[in-house]
Amino acid sequence: MNTDLKRCSWCGSDPLYVKYHDEEWGKEVHDDNVLFEFLILESAQAGLSWITILKRRENYRKAFAEFDPVKVAEFTQEDVERLMNDTGIIRNRMKIEAAITNAQRFLEVQKEFGSFDKYMYSFMPEGKPLVNDLADHRHAPAKTEISDAISKDMKKRGFKFFGSTICYAHMQATGMVNDHIAGCSFR
Repeated sequence: MNTDLKRCSWCGSDPLYVKYHDEEWGKEVHDDNVLFEFLILESAQAGLSWITILKRRENYRKAFAEFDPVKVAEFTQEDVERLMNDTGIIRNRMKIEAAITNAQRFLEVQKEFGSFDKYMYSFMPEGKPLVNDLADHRHAPAKTEISDAISKDMKKRGFKFFGSTICYAHMQATGMVNDHIAGCSFR
């Protein structure tokens, strides 16, 4: 790990967290498959630390059909029971069932808007990501008016475990918002 590089302090020194910070967090994503992956992961993270989910990411990938929304949308009660016995993921029935529901709603949004990406960016000013100028990561908001609007609309559409705070984390993870601190080498 290059120590001359400046990073946001939240990623600490865990190699997995550092890699995530350097290569993914805050980078613009327009691929619906990746957006679906983060929809599943961020919803699973509710009430937990991100590193808890990040360490289980590959287990989630296997458990949730390589994050294929079509396959996940077809999961049955038998799949829910299989996942409840999977020690590689967070075994919370409500979150598992929400992942299946969210896959179904995700497909509906894709059909209506042409892509989930177009739907998400329809809430953004001029359809563009926001770049915040933060001196310290503790100044990043937990939610915003935009994340409030997206999560409210998603709730109306039937999405689960995607409140405004989780929505904002999704926006940060997928680069809809860049909250890397000023001076971060990976901004």
